[in-house]
Amino acid sequence: MTPPPTSAVSTAQEQEAWRWLLQRHAPDQTLDEPAFQRWLAADPRHPQVYARAEAVWRLSAEPAARLAEEESDALAGYLARLEAPRRTQRRRGPAWSLALAACLLLALWTGGWWQPARWLGDLRADHVSAPGQIRELTLADGSQLVLDGDSALAVHFDGRQRRIELLRGAASFKVLRNGLPFVVRAEGGEARVLGTEFEVRRLPRETRVTVASGQVAVRAGEAADLPQAVLHAGQRVAFADGRLAAPEVVDSSAALAWRQGWLAFYQAPLGEVLERLGDYYSGRILLLNAELAARRVTVSFPSADPRAALNALQAVLGFRQRELFGRVIVIH
Repeated sequence: MTPPPTSAVSTAQEQEAWRWLLQRHAPDQTLDEPAFQRWLAADPRHPQVYARAEAVWRLSAEPAARLAEEESDALAGYLARLEAPRRTQRRRGPAWSLALAACLLLALWTGGWWQPARWLGDLRADHVSAPGQIRELTLADGSQLVLDGDSALAVHFDGRQRRIELLRGAASFKVLRNGLPFVVRAEGGEARVLGTEFEVRRLPRETRVTVASGQVAVRAGEAADLPQAVLHAGQRVAFADGRLAAPEVVDSSAALAWRQGWLAFYQAPLGEVLERLGDYYSGRILLLNAELAARRVTVSFPSADPRAALNALQAVLGFRQRELFGRVIVIH
């Protein structure tokens, strides 16, 4: 018996809808229209699930294209695997970016790994945390670290120095002094200490180092002759693209409150707040309004319930939010 349109849609049907959507929107794909129409007619639920996929595409095409540009190499490989063996490499351009955006949305829904470069990075990681998970670890030298939600790092101790590579996210460190340098590297820069407590956080546009106690020397690259900033307790510095910003005074206890399950922001752009909140949400938070993203807010809330935090922000700022399929929250 044919199920009515209101019957539950299966995961396989959702995935098939996204494959048809990719064929329709990717510039270097050709939609087999007769086959598509046969698929739509095969089950009353198919038009419904395809319409929902189209709605996600319309709402998310712009941020998806932005994310696709940031991770084009990883997405290109994924797109090539989806289309193999009938696709050959083509010259990159605007059409390529749109294809990657379609691929990104397909990956978001069908595979749940909307940033495939992370999977490659995790292969090198010694410690990984899931979204919303705070992990406390003791390293081989007795130093302690706390890994923030959705973060990954690799540990390299070789008898000459203690080196940590922060692959994504953030970690705070309480370093045990033993005479060996302790170095944390991220995005080409590094923080070097002998004994202190500090945080290193990788963000989409920069990496930040915040010191809670002791001293940390920060460079925007690994060469010993590069300029460095020596931070003391209550200071933070950011670096990106080989450039080191001027240190600033911060409330380090508030900045590191995430270790106790609390997020606190002072005059921070809403876009940055939502990026941090996304580390604790199992799906994806998409902010589509650039003016809204730039609005500065001073807020604090527990990190355990991202939805409640979003509702509180909505009550204050008056933005609109829509949840799609329990995995994507669109804010505009």
